[in-house]
Amino acid sequence: MTRSLVGVLVVALGVTVSASQPRPVQSDQDVLVDLERRWNAAFYQKDAAFIETILADDFVATYDDGSRGNKAKELALAAAFDRRVESAVPDDFTVKEYGDTAVVRFTLRVVGIRQGQRAETNLRYTDVWVLRDGRWLCVSSHSTQVRAELSPAP
Repeated sequence: MTRSLVGVLVVALGVTVSASQPRPVQSDQDVLVDLERRWNAAFYQKDAAFIETILADDFVATYDDGSRGNKAKELALAAAFDRRVESAVPDDFTVKEYGDTAVVRFTLRVVGIRQGQRAETNLRYTDVWVLRDGRWLCVSSHSTQVRAELSPAP
């Protein structure tokens, strides 16, 4: 056997072995938390293209000031975002699945500069996701600003 043929066989065997090894499977809960984290990061990076891929066409948002929006408004808000954010950390995730629907609850702590002063905002989110054509899409998002830390719901 020539050296080049042995090299080709070794490479071919390596590809076959690595291709046959299963990738770690993510649970739906892990996928949804990952999508939420990526959505959060995409918003602050003005990545409306990514956000468009995870919002259903019938998406509806209720923002922390009580106003409502749809997919087009959410994409416009992301594209126009211009505040100075030092950190925006989503945390305390709870995911509940109901067949092809999931409800994701989490908190978001945003720290940045507002009117020349350092400011912190804490929000609670409830997002509703549906599984369509094998992909999770968000159909509803509701955020509430937390004025003072309250006791957790029973």
